[in-house]
Amino acid sequence: MFLAVPPSYDFLNRLLTLRMDQLWRRRAARKMLQEPVDQILDLCTGTGDLAIMLRRLAAPSVKIHALDYSTTMLKVAKMKISRQKQTQITLVQGDAASMPFKDGYFDAVGIAFAFRNLTFKNPDRDRFLAEIRRVLKPCGRFVAVETSQPENRWIRGLYHGYMRFVTKPLGGRLSGHRGAYHYLAYSAIQYYRATELRQILIEAGFSKVIYKPMLFGMAALWECHA
Repeated sequence: MFLAVPPSYDFLNRLLTLRMDQLWRRRAARKMLQEPVDQILDLCTGTGDLAIMLRRLAAPSVKIHALDYSTTMLKVAKMKISRQKQTQITLVQGDAASMPFKDGYFDAVGIAFAFRNLTFKNPDRDRFLAEIRRVLKPCGRFVAVETSQPENRWIRGLYHGYMRFVTKPLGGRLSGHRGAYHYLAYSAIQYYRATELRQILIEAGFSKVIYKPMLFGMAALWECHA
């Protein structure tokens, strides 16, 4: 599923979030750059949106790496990076469970709307989290922007309805990849509540786990320290 990139992928991301996905990525990028950094990683970069955002906001001396398992995604990311003249980004094809970086390599690691894929009913969840901690420097920062579960049950019901009756059918129809958008809606509806995900992150060894809800809790910004 993740090896296929429909031509409408980026367009649908903007459409289905009313372009708020870019606002949330900007917040994640600013959080990653809040302290002085030298090496940073956009994990599961997809088509490169977070890496491009980081390149725009970071000092020229900051080295930005973008890793993804999907060579198809990386080809799209490479074209976007070239088109937007943000060429100082190192694209890396690799497995998030076994990254080709030495221990303590990064000051910050960020992930945008792919953390759910690594953690939701994924038997390798603990391996992914341990690997993120491994490549982070001591006290390095992990930042994730991801869908979340609103605490208010009425808002949660509206959010789940939007996923079922808008995101799944519209995304599937416009992209031609119905399975991908069925998975997106299902995993977003079933994903952890904030208290559950905080506990998972703490048990994985992260400290100072901070949760910031966005759009009434339909999305969230997570900040953790190694």
